[in-house]
Amino acid sequence: MSGMDSGEKRPLPLAGVRVLDISQVMAGPYACMLLADLGADVIKIEPPGGGDQTRGAMGFKMKGPDSMGFLNMNRNKRSVALNLKSDAGRELLLRMVKDADILIENYRPGAMKRLGLGYDVLKEINPRLIYTSISGFGQTGPWADRPGFDLMAQAMSGVMSVTGYPGGPPVKAGVPVADIGCALFAIYGTLSAYIGAKTTGQGQYIDASLFDSALAFSVWDICDYWGTGKPPEPLGTANKMTAPYQAMASADGYFVMGANNQKLWLKLCALIHRPDLAEDARFSTISLRLANRATLEEELERSFRQQPKDYWVDTLLAAGIPAGPILTYPQAFESEHGRAREMRMEIDHPIEGTVPNIGFAVKLSGTPQQVRRHPPLLGEHNAEVLAELGISADEQAELEAQGAFAP
Repeated sequence: MSGMDSGEKRPLPLAGVRVLDISQVMAGPYACMLLADLGADVIKIEPPGGGDQTRGAMGFKMKGPDSMGFLNMNRNKRSVALNLKSDAGRELLLRMVKDADILIENYRPGAMKRLGLGYDVLKEINPRLIYTSISGFGQTGPWADRPGFDLMAQAMSGVMSVTGYPGGPPVKAGVPVADIGCALFAIYGTLSAYIGAKTTGQGQYIDASLFDSALAFSVWDICDYWGTGKPPEPLGTANKMTAPYQAMASADGYFVMGANNQKLWLKLCALIHRPDLAEDARFSTISLRLANRATLEEELERSFRQQPKDYWVDTLLAAGIPAGPILTYPQAFESEHGRAREMRMEIDHPIEGTVPNIGFAVKLSGTPQQVRRHPPLLGEHNAEVLAELGISADEQAELEAQGAFAP
């Protein structure tokens, strides 16, 4: 399969860890894929019929029934189609829990408990189980029962209040920061608890939410408020801690730059032949440059508009001043650096043939992640996983008759 190096490999760090992935759409599946990439045996438990909503609802559809979004969040997993609303389906899951190390779910708070699959039940079957619940607003608090999606979490956490331009309409971050952030925080908590359980033998319950995760990103903004008492506002591409540090207009478009300390500021003034700016009392310190940011931007762009953006990026970098182009996603992935970092990879799929996947975001030198399995077809591994539980073909047929695998 593409994405794998030849030659003998050391075992991946999570080899032998079994994860039950009872999640859909983004935060849960993405978190479980990160575990799978590092060697965990992730069994994706999906509703029979349609499976994970992302299969048919998110992203560009390919030759088969699965969307590109699904294919980019579910590699290295096995799929079992199981009706958890049926007695037979729930009984099967309880059998799987006995040998599991981690369970990750993102049902609405209380839903798993109503199914008889809450942590209080499962920990009696497997005391070392790490049980992670991902939700929009957490398992407690007055907003706990609200449906939680990235947009709502961005809005209600304050993220949208500092995104966009002053006086403009509400703008969300272009990428799902609450979803992805929650996935990362959930994995941080899950793996910490798993390491702890190796010593104590005792698992624990982990409550991760999009709201909390988005709030956790507010370090600069909330510290600014706690220090000044003034709620932070959107600044476009600018930064509330230093200036100039933002996008600037050139002769043929925008680029980004940052002369975010006094040494770089003076170097910038010399480079663009503007000693008047270095001598201007309005811009003599970072605090004053922040206070006069709009005027500063105007003055700098008078100079920057005299040359194209590529000229300025190259010139600033050569002088040791941070700068860069503003790339589209295709440009970023296909850039010389994006290719060198292997941030696009091709994986094999039984229906799609070869499909692109986002590369591994962190590199491990001794045990690099591997693509071991294609994103699974719905229920592709039912027979395989049930056989591992010691369930015979006759018993599987009986369970099927009892509705364990039916929508």
